[in-house]
Amino acid sequence: MSVQDNLKLDEEEIAAWNAHDVERAVAIFPDDIVWHDVSVPQPLKGKDAIRQYLQGWFSAFPDIKITVKNRVVTEDQVAAEMEFTGTNKGALQLAPNAPAIPVTGKPVMGRGTYFVRFRNGKPVEVHTYPDAAGMLMQLGLMPGS
Repeated sequence: MSVQDNLKLDEEEIAAWNAHDVERAVAIFPDDIVWHDVSVPQPLKGKDAIRQYLQGWFSAFPDIKITVKNRVVTEDQVAAEMEFTGTNKGALQLAPNAPAIPVTGKPVMGRGTYFVRFRNGKPVEVHTYPDAAGMLMQLGLMPGS
């Protein structure tokens, strides 16, 4: 894949998140997608697991908006720094056995990074590193400094 193709797919994924469209976001991935998130105990495997992960974010933050701040794109990878904003209006449940983060009604401005590996024109592996501690502090669920 070309750098431009990978950039286009990454931009489409961010647009799907900002539209809160789970099916549009999941459609980008192959059936054997593997997603590693630092805040989820086990890798998420397959579209159904990704669908649940995304729905967890969209339910918890129905007004979530992602802004990419810095991005590096190659023929087989994307690495990016991002920010997100949203108001916590639902419990955040990212995986079936992961503990849910309760509703607080508070706004957050979070940061994180993500890395995507491409093969045969599809994103096959995703690694996400949201600043969970910073988000929990803003939600009043963890002591801040």
